[in-house]
Amino acid sequence: MSMHGPRSILLEPRQVPLGGVRDMDVRRILPSRDLPTIGAWCFLDRFGPDEVRMRVEPHPHIGLQTVTWPLVGEIRHRDAVGSDVVLRRGQLNLMTAGHGISHSEYSVGDDAVPLDALQFWVALPEEACAGHGAFEQHTDLPALSLPAEDGPAATATVVLGEFAGTHSPATAYTPIVGAEIRLDPDSRVSLPLRIDWEHAVLAVEGDAHVAAKEVPVGSMLYLGDSRDRVEVITEEGALLFLLGGAPFEEDLVMWWNFAARTHDEIAVAREEWEAGAERFGHVVGHGAERIPAPPIPPVHLRPRHRRV
Repeated sequence: MSMHGPRSILLEPRQVPLGGVRDMDVRRILPSRDLPTIGAWCFLDRFGPDEVRMRVEPHPHIGLQTVTWPLVGEIRHRDAVGSDVVLRRGQLNLMTAGHGISHSEYSVGDDAVPLDALQFWVALPEEACAGHGAFEQHTDLPALSLPAEDGPAATATVVLGEFAGTHSPATAYTPIVGAEIRLDPDSRVSLPLRIDWEHAVLAVEGDAHVAAKEVPVGSMLYLGDSRDRVEVITEEGALLFLLGGAPFEEDLVMWWNFAARTHDEIAVAREEWEAGAERFGHVVGHGAERIPAPPIPPVHLRPRHRRV
């Protein structure tokens, strides 16, 4: 396993207009130009806080898991393996694309509603990319208390993988951590980390200094690897999301909604989605509505490699 050492790199989000029937802006922080993955985490959007009528029509995925973590509001998820569920705060939707799956995401009701959520993608290792699509919802995730060095203890909800000896029930294919951390005002807490993993901390709400560096809301501090803990200090209280895992060392080509190893795999998946191939199935409760694939850029898609 390659080790790169501790880092303290602030990653800033960029606005991405989704447009069309979704008519939403999101703040995207992964992938970044210099850092395509953190562990197997390869994508991070925050949509909201906003008041919107979200209508993300059926669209395909390959080679990844989608991790949806709502902060405010409800999201209706439907997919090609027959799932039709409503997701609420404190619950996890985890969809594994494998060789191919499609799904839709709607806000609940016909009017605009308050909505705020984090959506991540996790790259699947090559042996899992040929598997069948799957979906799981977890409504009761494990939580633990983190003793404070000053002030009240923090609480952590383990969303995916393992943190501080506590394991999420959600299916993971690589050594990984995804955990929501809540700190009360005037608190100083040391978060335990695995020294052989890389980590990052996303500031969701409040104020936080992580490893002695201020992390504004919406930004994420990349910590690198080779740390066994990191100190977090807040004055007003903070909501954070810790993500990380063993470095993902396979080549990864990402384009649109696909994660693969080569340009040709991406091109074939696009053609099959446009042709309505059985590979992606049909999203339950939908008719012919779907999001068409954009044209592939006139270049050979290549893997992205870290430069930090």
